[in-house]
Parts: sequence; structure tokens; C-alpha cells
Amino acid sequence: MKPRPRYLAALLVNVALPWLAYRAAFPHWGHAGALAASALPLVAWMSWDLLRYRHFDALSALVLVGILLSLAAVAAGGDRLIGAVEEPMVSGMVGVAFLVSLILQRPLVFYLARSTMSREDHRSADAFERHWRERPFLANAIRLMTLVWGLGLTGENMLRSFIVWRWPNDTHAVLASEALRYGVYAALTVWTFWCRRRIKQDALRYPADTAPSADPGLARS
Repeated sequence: MKPRPRYLAALLVNVALPWLAYRAAFPHWGHAGALAASALPLVAWMSWDLLRYRHFDALSALVLVGILLSLAAVAAGGDRLIGAVEEPMVSGMVGVAFLVSLILQRPLVFYLARSTMSREDHRSADAFERHWRERPFLANAIRLMTLVWGLGLTGENMLRSFIVWRWPNDTHAVLASEALRYGVYAALTVWTFWCRRRIKQDALRYPADTAPSADPGLARS
């Protein structure tokens, strides 16, 4: 796929379709049923990817994990108010996982990026592994992306927790919370594709032995 259709497909599958499924199911099955419905497009996409391309879509898996954690919190039951706050907080563990992975040799975004590269071409995935070792600016960019995803997901879940705590029985508040969830996913996805484009441009501009220690444009972001 060319870059623009690929980006649009990622937004459609990981953001638009889950949100539309949630909105369509919410009036009939409530919050828990709508969460389950929002996972269906992701499950279908990942299954197709595995069967057709023998590829595991890490980005879709990330979104799906967030939904499943939220669904698990809702299914746990308990006090309605506490349950309403637990749902976004539990899914916020994904953001914390991004931040914690920064202390590792290879953060989470490294594996997301390698998964994306392997879908396009297994040789690209091998080249990505080599560039990770040889190009310091690539490693710095990947760590920056991990930091932004971690802060974005953690901040999003803090805001969602405030919304459902402040208005626990308000249907509009529940919908606003879910709109915030998918809005943040959309923003992070678009920003990630922009960073990837910058990384590719710098890879063409600088040979491996003259690559800068960090990309100035990414550092400013």
C-alpha cells in the first residue's frame, strides 16, 4: 500500500470503526456491550492480517488490549462509581507500560515499528534492526515516540477518570470519555506516521556512518 492509503487504513481500523461500533451498540447493550462491539473490527482485521499475510499487527493489538482491559474492569462489577473510574484507569496501564519500557534496551515502540516494517517487507524489518544498532538518531526518535505514547495514554486515562468520576451516571459523559479515548489514539497515530516519515527522510539524507545523534526536528517535538 502507498503511504497515504496505509495511514488512512490504520486510522479507519484502529480508530474510526471501533468508535462507530461503540456508538452503534451503546443504546442497545450499554457500556460493556459497546466495548465488546468496538473490539470486533480489530479482531477481524488482525485475523485477516494473520491469515492473509502471516503478520501480527502490533498497533491494532495495542488498541485491542486497551479495550479488553476496560471490558475486564467493567465486568468485575462492584460499586458503580468505583467501577466507572476503574475502567479508564485499568486501560491506562498500557500508557504506564510504554513509560516503563523506556528503561529497557528496546522500548515498546521499537517492537511496534518492527511489526509494521515486517508487514511491508521482511527485508525492511531486517534493515530496521540494523539501523537501530547503527543510527543513534533512530534510537532517540523511537524513545521519543515511546515517551509521547506513554504520556498521551496516561494523560488520556487521567482525564477520562475525572470525567466519569465527576459525572458517573451521565450518558453523555460516558460517550465523551470514549470519544476522548479514540481521539487520543487518532492523534498519536497521525503523529507517529509523521515521525516515521521524518525518520525515513533522515535515513536517505545521512549514511549510517555519518548519521546525527538525534534528529533536530524530532527533538524539538
